[in-house]
Amino acid sequence: MTIAKIEPVNRESTAAIIARQLREAIMNGSLPPGTQLGESELAAQFQVSRGPLREAMQRLVSEGLLRSERHRGLFVIDLEPEDVQDIYSARLAIERAALLRILKRDSRAQAADLLDAVVDEMAAATEIEDWDAVSAADTRFHEVLVEAAGSKRLLRMSRTLLIETRMCVSALRLTYGEDEERVTEHRELTAAIRAGRHHRAIPLLESHMEDAVGRLAPGTSLLA
Repeated sequence: MTIAKIEPVNRESTAAIIARQLREAIMNGSLPPGTQLGESELAAQFQVSRGPLREAMQRLVSEGLLRSERHRGLFVIDLEPEDVQDIYSARLAIERAALLRILKRDSRAQAADLLDAVVDEMAAATEIEDWDAVSAADTRFHEVLVEAAGSKRLLRMSRTLLIETRMCVSALRLTYGEDEERVTEHRELTAAIRAGRHHRAIPLLESHMEDAVGRLAPGTSLLA
């Protein structure tokens, strides 16, 4: 059977590869908010002509990761306080719903096992001061939390926030005096899930999100 308007699948284009690598660099903080992207420097780094590079950067503009300033060029977006508040408000709505589903299920111990494994990774990375790995584990913890809820829609909504979430998590690294704080926060939440303590788990999640907003956007409240 031939389906109309279906095109043959091609290998990933050069522009798509560049866009993916730039996207990853923005997510992990290698290209911090406000960074200006120079065409000539990037073309030399990628060893490509400016054509596919411009196409890749325009993709990121359309995704909202880069902003264009007239006569100045392209810059990685800055997350303003209202952006941080909005991101974490959306995350809290999704993760609270996921948490409630987990707490009502008999499989919450299995979910806690998965979360504990991620916290162990975070603790090990903290011990060797691998801060990129700490941030990756932090992000993964919240991904596992939503996955464990067993809701395709919550998972899909969570993934739409993934890039901005990872940008926030990378920025959070600079706000902790001791990264053991991050490990402790996630460990306590996991313990509350394992014990099925609704009245402990929900406030811990809310406090965790509120704390992140306060660190990233001082003077801004998640619940305001």
